[in-house]
Amino acid sequence: MFFSLNNKNHLVTFQQAVIQGLAPDNGLYFPEKLTTLPQDFFDAIENLSNEEIAFQAIKQFVGAEIPENELKKIISETLSFDFPLIKLDENVFSLELFHGPTMAFKDVGARFMSRCLTYFNKNKNQKNTVLVATSGDTGGAVASGFLGVKGVDVVILYPSGKVSDIQERQLTTMGQNITALEVNGVFDDCQDMVKKAFLDKDLKYKNLTSANSINIARWLPQMFYFFFAYKELKKLNKKLIISCPSGNFGNICAGIIAKKIGLPIAHFVASTNANDTIPRFLVDGKYEPKPSVATISNAMDVGNPSNFIRIQEIYNNDLSEFEKEFSSYTFSDEETLFEMQNIFANTGYISEPHGAIGYLGLKKEMQNHADCVGVFLETAHPIKFLDTVEPTLNITLDIPKQIEHVLNKQKKSIKILNYDELKVFLIK
Repeated sequence: MFFSLNNKNHLVTFQQAVIQGLAPDNGLYFPEKLTTLPQDFFDAIENLSNEEIAFQAIKQFVGAEIPENELKKIISETLSFDFPLIKLDENVFSLELFHGPTMAFKDVGARFMSRCLTYFNKNKNQKNTVLVATSGDTGGAVASGFLGVKGVDVVILYPSGKVSDIQERQLTTMGQNITALEVNGVFDDCQDMVKKAFLDKDLKYKNLTSANSINIARWLPQMFYFFFAYKELKKLNKKLIISCPSGNFGNICAGIIAKKIGLPIAHFVASTNANDTIPRFLVDGKYEPKPSVATISNAMDVGNPSNFIRIQEIYNNDLSEFEKEFSSYTFSDEETLFEMQNIFANTGYISEPHGAIGYLGLKKEMQNHADCVGVFLETAHPIKFLDTVEPTLNITLDIPKQIEHVLNKQKKSIKILNYDELKVFLIK
């Protein structure tokens, strides 16, 4: 069962939480209990396939809502690409999460959620409207994951002029059951509109759900990456530190859940850009979000990260609990560009702005831990940010086949100014 973080007495099943997205009281859903995986699972993890690892990790959260054979099929379709770990030096690795259909880490959550929703709807004659806000990669991943899914319409809200050209093409050129709404504002405005729509009684008949990481079926599968990294690095027999470039904090929150069910990760680093709400929180325990500011790492331009309330729940909102296994650092665009050049010059590795921030946070935290191994997450392919990567590194990137097919497609979006215009669109 899952409870609302605004009311722990409000309990729903996995299916209900997926379909609702957000609780009626605007609270995010959270697992009622976390069961530690058996030690023999970790003892033999290097001998297991990624699909078997993912099944063991997620099944306690799905329960009996999806039969085991169906859940294994969903996982198999979700994990149909690689998650390579690239060695940069003796103790630092990049975990590349961008080898899926839209070349972003969110492909896993979007594919898992779309298939869960398809299973839940297969014997129902009803339609769901998936409403999603994006600061970059979520939109494309959700559009790809839900394209052509029966009984589902997808509406993507994105901030005009604040996503990269390729990201915008991925979410505006799909057609079919996918519609892109271009918002005159920032990501937080898009996210606020989505949450407001869920609480609007006039829209109840639309069966709204979210495909942002506030939805448990988008959020929880992100645990898988952390298990895969541990599987590969277990043989080094060193403490593992993982640094996540963090915007809405769903990815790192899933990693912390993985730790709470037994995965041996010593420390997490939430690496942020100038949107420093969480680094400031860790100084004095005051959560004071500010309007987001635009940076070259646009997918992290989030001033009020939705998922942080889940992390507060895990650590009982106690700074002393945070300090044991969680840090967060902020870095400027200038530091990011310098580090992209530094990584390329020293290792030949091509990072993009989000990955470079992950690397910066990792190196900073590793100064506090002797004899450890560190992993930073590369959450999107550099091609998504070629306007930054190519001039910074003085290189020309090859266009991957996953991107090539959207470059010549025509962008189609509907411009909206505020929630009233979103509501009018949804009611049409």
